[in-house]
Amino acid sequence: MSSNDRKSFFEVLRYLLVGGFNTLFGYGIFALLNWLFTGMGRYSYIYATLLASLIALTVAFLGYKWFVFRTHGNYLAEWIRCLGVYGSTVLISLAGMPILVPLLQSALSHPERASYIAGAIMTAVSIIFGFFGHKNVSFREGWSVKK
Repeated sequence: MSSNDRKSFFEVLRYLLVGGFNTLFGYGIFALLNWLFTGMGRYSYIYATLLASLIALTVAFLGYKWFVFRTHGNYLAEWIRCLGVYGSTVLISLAGMPILVPLLQSALSHPERASYIAGAIMTAVSIIFGFFGHKNVSFREGWSVKK
């Protein structure tokens, strides 16, 4: 295995570790907020989705910057690009949740679980979209200074 192949392998491994942690963290925050916001209206899961996404975005940005891509680039510039990628995933989640939740509510024997399952589905969609976005936009080589 060449030096570049080894570097790429470990970068992908670190990405998966940070992404895995952040996925669990983000979904945990969503579930907690979804539970806390119960009773705040029919669409309380939207508030939970939005706030959980913002918290998870902050944690992920720092993990990717410091641990995965190890860039020394401008925090603000990288944050804005990261925000653009994550903002897109938040919009996708916000668009998907109101579609999935009613579908799942009608299909499940326990309709109160629909927002949790929909949140998990949208998390999977966000992982896939986020990988390509961060690799090609947020921390793209040449746009950030590497260590």
